Amino acid sequence: MFGLIWAVTARTHYAVRRFMPTNIVLDAIHTRRGLKWGLPAMLLAVPYAFASIFCAGLVEAGRSGWLNVLALLFIWNTLKFLVAGPVTLIRLLRVRGREAQARRRATSTVLRNGVGLEQSTEPVLSSTRV
Repeated sequence: MFGLIWAVTARTHYAVRRFMPTNIVLDAIHTRRGLKWGLPAMLLAVPYAFASIFCAGLVEAGRSGWLNVLALLFIWNTLKFLVAGPVTLIRLLRVRGREAQARRRATSTVLRNGVGLEQSTEPVLSSTRV
């Protein structure tokens, strides 16, 4: 029984992850090329916040109570985008730091081996045998 529940939960998770628009955008933002779009994507939280306020106002005005579910969904999406901005900024800074460190390490290795920068694309062959 536990295995069945686990399988249904996993399949539901992957289906929601693949087909829901906010999850598609967040998956694209969390790639290396998309990290720079994390902070601008935070602006998508604003329309979701207005939509949740609008739905909550409709419920207070006497409309269907089912709009509360939609308001909760909009609030959840708002929070996802608000959190994604700083997280992607931190990840971008870490990735760029590692890339700069790798560039410095490669440059110092090339200079230490006496090979000019214009020749750094070719492999340096070294052997201990003569």
